[in-house]
Amino acid sequence: MRISGWGQSGEAREVGFTFNGQALRGRDGEPLAAALLANGIHLVGRSFKYHRPRGILTAGSEEPNALVTLGEGAQQEPNVRATTVPLFEGLSARSQNCWPSVGFDVMALNDLAAPFLGAGFYYKTFMWPTEFWERFYEPLIRRAAGLGALSGAPDDAAYEKAFGFCDLLVVGAGPAGLMAALTAARAGLDVILCDEDVTPGGRLQSERDTIADAPAQAWIDATVAELDSCDNVRRMARTTVTGVYDQGTYAALEMVPQSSGRAGRACFWRLVAKRAILATGALERPIAFANNDRPGIMMAGAVRSYLNRWGVAPGERVSVFANNDHAHRTARDLVAAGVHVAAVIDSRHDAPQSDLFRVIRGATVCNASGRRRLESITLRSVGGEEKLQTDCLAMSGGWNPTLHLTCHLNARPRWRRDLACFIPEPDAVPGLDPAGACRGRFSTAQALQDGADAALRALKALGKSAGAADVPKAEADSYGIQPLWSVPGRGRAWVDFQNDVTVKDICQSAAENFRSVEHMKRYTTQGMATDQGKSSNVVALAVLAEATDRSIAETGTTTFRPPFVPVALGAMGAGATGMGFAPRRMLSSHQVAEERGATMMEVGLWYRASYFSKPGETSWRQSCDREVGYVRNAVGIADVSTLGKIDIQGPDAARLLEYVYVNRFSKLTPGRVRYGLMLREDGFVMDDGTTACLGENHYVMTTTTAAAGQVMAHLEFVTQVLQPKWNVRISSVTEQWAQFSIAGPKARALLQDLAGGGFVPSDWPFMSCGQLQLGDVMARLFRISFSGEEAYELAVPSRYGESLFRLLLERAEAVGGGPYGLEALNVLRLEKGFLTHAEINGTASLHDLGLEEMMNPDAPCVGQVMAGREGLVARDRMRLVGIRPTDPGERLSAGAHLFDPDDSVERKNDQGYVTSVGHSPTLGHMIGLALIKSGPDRIGDPIRMVDHTAGLDVICDIVEPVFFDPEGERARG
Repeated sequence: MRISGWGQSGEAREVGFTFNGQALRGRDGEPLAAALLANGIHLVGRSFKYHRPRGILTAGSEEPNALVTLGEGAQQEPNVRATTVPLFEGLSARSQNCWPSVGFDVMALNDLAAPFLGAGFYYKTFMWPTEFWERFYEPLIRRAAGLGALSGAPDDAAYEKAFGFCDLLVVGAGPAGLMAALTAARAGLDVILCDEDVTPGGRLQSERDTIADAPAQAWIDATVAELDSCDNVRRMARTTVTGVYDQGTYAALEMVPQSSGRAGRACFWRLVAKRAILATGALERPIAFANNDRPGIMMAGAVRSYLNRWGVAPGERVSVFANNDHAHRTARDLVAAGVHVAAVIDSRHDAPQSDLFRVIRGATVCNASGRRRLESITLRSVGGEEKLQTDCLAMSGGWNPTLHLTCHLNARPRWRRDLACFIPEPDAVPGLDPAGACRGRFSTAQALQDGADAALRALKALGKSAGAADVPKAEADSYGIQPLWSVPGRGRAWVDFQNDVTVKDICQSAAENFRSVEHMKRYTTQGMATDQGKSSNVVALAVLAEATDRSIAETGTTTFRPPFVPVALGAMGAGATGMGFAPRRMLSSHQVAEERGATMMEVGLWYRASYFSKPGETSWRQSCDREVGYVRNAVGIADVSTLGKIDIQGPDAARLLEYVYVNRFSKLTPGRVRYGLMLREDGFVMDDGTTACLGENHYVMTTTTAAAGQVMAHLEFVTQVLQPKWNVRISSVTEQWAQFSIAGPKARALLQDLAGGGFVPSDWPFMSCGQLQLGDVMARLFRISFSGEEAYELAVPSRYGESLFRLLLERAEAVGGGPYGLEALNVLRLEKGFLTHAEINGTASLHDLGLEEMMNPDAPCVGQVMAGREGLVARDRMRLVGIRPTDPGERLSAGAHLFDPDDSVERKNDQGYVTSVGHSPTLGHMIGLALIKSGPDRIGDPIRMVDHTAGLDVICDIVEPVFFDPEGERARG
């Protein structure tokens, strides 16, 4: 119900919304949960396993119960916490995990079967009969799994991504966070202040505290006004820092209100900070007792939030059950608002008394009644049991510091017995300094001072000086607590509300020897729901500690992992839809290629010409054969810009090349190029390519298109991890250069025509490189060949790529040549037996490819030792050979398997497979490369190629892998 004159949204306009189809009214901007309570709606959802009625438990992102589905159709979003959804005109929400309605849920029958569905029941139940698993059990479980449901339609909402950089990141805008941000901002630091709430202030928004002898809200307003006036401060509301990563990197999720007019539903931030302060406060925990999950049973701090922030009383006759002083504030505030407080039940015998309400010391709540809403509770004290009529129970088992982010780099928190909670270890995350309630400083005065001190430490770490912070006077009440985790009694006492885990389940886990807290978690599913056990983890491990006769410190905690709150995949992958998921990377020659009839194909992320059609040609084979003829008989031009190009410079550049390649590179002199093979650490071939020495300590490595990213990552790993002291720098320059192959008997003449006297053929022997002046442009020229012909690769800055391609084509076509695409390129390299990633497939060793002689035994390299393993050099391994059909008219197919002609076609008789094939117009038949057991030892033998998919069964000859010009005379000129 609404309390007149209470709450900070009293002047907000009224808006209409619907819940489960019922039209309701609320206040603009308040959370959906507050609006539901104001309308007298307490039954909001159903639990996961037993489908028990559940109401609103908390007032923040830790909410385990009040999960709803928002919207319809493609915009439908399940598992949204009603406690964090701001109300706006037209909002549509409904309960989930129930059918046909939240009030009458057929699956509530599960609750009657609870004795048979305890922790671990599925491990014991679904083992027999064995054949039932696929036919019955698995389909049934899959239909029952999950809490909400997606629409099945593509999500058409736009998500955003952004990057932020700062000197100091402050996580949380409560008293500690605001004080820290203010102190740092005044000292001149660039500050980002993130807070998951709509308005700053943290728990001050829910309390009736004073700061500097004035309402706390006045101090909040003044502080926020000063921060907003600073150019060096960015304040980010509704932004939750979800994860901590290496080197001061933080992930943050900014929720965008649907009524804001912005295009995105959420924005995923990557924040990089030199220092950070964690001021995330603390989360209140429940007490486990029989039927403590009834709608109307809430956290005491949440009741204060709804009352003081939004002017909503969750009940007309409220009781409080607690073991600490803070919960008594709830009773005082309710009385001040005119709400009847039936009693404060405090488990401590020395609990403070009050003149405002009845305090029952040394008592506990042992049961609750009321299916769809709380009707009464049962008290137990030294005098026996008594029933108390109440429609709302505010419970509090104490506060757990919100320290999750300090554990994301594998640190573990420390148990504070006097506070009955875990606190973060110092330096758990390098550069992250906890402050305020998240490290056990629970009073406002302590939080303000702690925030200022943390800011001063950050300033000192960044080399900045600042005087003492001006910390205002504030409430300094002590935090008195006596641990109480669960109340013995008949009936199920709930620990994890969302996953339906009880005290009995945890004890059963211990009894069955799942005594580790991590084992208990998985056996019971405690803490594995969308709330990640924020309210249940500490209670669960305390119950486990008691069940195993250990201390809580000995029992330990589970592992906290990012993200801190659920993050939509659409937000993490913002922009990665359509072309954003697989962008088309066009070459500088793309338009020219299309003008000449190119059929484009996707190669990695690049679009390249597959072949160039001419009028009268009816198949791609005709075009491919013609283009092969250009290279073999005249001159062909191909755009090879997609090859990875990595610039390597520094005194240790040659050492790096010799370390990552198997062959010698330390003797490579300026103006020369060398072919190299690179291994993974496990000894298998990773990639091949050429590296050119452009000058002293300056090299350009060329990789295959497919492995450009992989090789770059490998070099980064080597230079940062394996050899961090080497003085060498690497950078990818693939997109900076447009590079074209000029191949064929007339390639030399074409270059002379293009460059005039600047090109002297005798100055360019095979495997040489250097600069070549083309008009006003300084180009790079490499005398290398992937076709077996005399060939050159000419590179210019990318902005000149289109112009150069046009010039090259004009000269090539004038002498009977022209452009050639990937299909012709593949045939040309097959004729020469050159490798691509069809052969370097991740399972091939140097020995398999017949290149073991390239290994330099005098210098260690990555993968060298592993490459020498007995299993990688065995003669009966599948090794590279060539194949051709015995009947020249037969077809070959890549991927086909090979068998001895007399063997049956069975897996046990498999001798290898075909890696790549093509029709050679030069030879007049198809050719291919294959990996065959003991391949080189079987040259001259027949082999049977079988491809059932293509309907092929062909007898082939095993031959040398080089089909054309085996001596290489044409390439050397």
